[in-house]
Amino acid sequence: MRGICLYLHIHQPWRFRAYSIFDVSVNDNYFNDPDYNSKQSNERIFRKVADKSYLPMFDLLERNLKKHKDFKFSLSITGVWLEQAELWMPELVTRLQKMVATGRVELVAETYYHSMAFFYSREEFEAQVKQQVETFKRIFDFTPTVFRNTEFSYNDAVGAAVEKLGFKACLCEGWDKILGWRSPNFVYKASGTKKLKLLLKNYRLSDDIAFRFSDKSWKDWPLTVDRYESWLESSCNDGETVNLFMDFETFGEHQWRETGIFDFMNHLIDSWLSKEDHKFLTVAERANETPIGELSYPWTVTWADTERDLSAWMGNKLQDESMSALYAMRDKVIETAKAHKDERLLEDFRRLTTSDHAYYMCTKYWNDGDVHAYFSAYDSPYDAFMYFLNVLRSLEYKLDS
Repeated sequence: MRGICLYLHIHQPWRFRAYSIFDVSVNDNYFNDPDYNSKQSNERIFRKVADKSYLPMFDLLERNLKKHKDFKFSLSITGVWLEQAELWMPELVTRLQKMVATGRVELVAETYYHSMAFFYSREEFEAQVKQQVETFKRIFDFTPTVFRNTEFSYNDAVGAAVEKLGFKACLCEGWDKILGWRSPNFVYKASGTKKLKLLLKNYRLSDDIAFRFSDKSWKDWPLTVDRYESWLESSCNDGETVNLFMDFETFGEHQWRETGIFDFMNHLIDSWLSKEDHKFLTVAERANETPIGELSYPWTVTWADTERDLSAWMGNKLQDESMSALYAMRDKVIETAKAHKDERLLEDFRRLTTSDHAYYMCTKYWNDGDVHAYFSAYDSPYDAFMYFLNVLRSLEYKLDS
């Protein structure tokens, strides 16, 4: 048997509006821009991405779940995405509930706020993971057994923490500098754990769809299903399963409908399942496999940028100072929120932990810099830093007063 393990990640941050120094201590509306057409309007951005990506891709997935009894896939959905969907397009949540109820759509846990909390506060990390798991139980009646840390940020210490939280497997990047001669198409045991499994992204085949699909300078453009399927067959010629891990917004937002991305994916599912010895698996099904060996991540690897490290979020002083100042106030925020029964204070703090805020402050150049700028709602990394600090000052004012 040859398989595809398809995993998609759904996330939208709460972007703070153009919050000026004159708003500090006067206005605590950090995230809801009253101007629907502004660059920072969360509702406008959410609805735009829904029209381009969520709605048509939900249509494709639902259609294939009905058409193919063997079609399966896995999703991670951040808590902050669910908040916005429930607020502005609750029909998306209803459709997700129906897909999960089929038993062929598996949910993968992560931090509720899509944060890098693990690298600043283990207590905050555990609190956000617990909040995410409880949210899945409430909305989907589903308890996840597989975990992914934000942006696939993983090292051996993350693995130990994930196993301690009760998960049986963790997703991470199948990066060459870690794998060496080994293949990402196998299941491994995480070094330093008793039995945590590692499922590795086959980044070459995943990125052919996620990044290169519409690149006309790519030697294999335009990518056809027949050619791509031949690559899949070659990659799993010993009967393995290929892990295709990517952002949900690959479909429609990063790769526009006009590129043919939806037709490509629909045809790929049909073609793959038309063969008797081919199948789709969820990540939990893959995690039931016996690992072929142990794999160590002695340093942190992510799935972002050329370096595949933490530099997209921790690569300059803007990022380091803002995040350090934020996490330094955590204990006081929790104490104050509890004493005054102020859930809003704690929520605002945790929304600021979302990794996107630090990502917008990245000052890299060339291709990586272009990607950061594309996803940012701000004119420059320095604007993102300035607004973040103003919101931080406002929170500090609340705590002091």
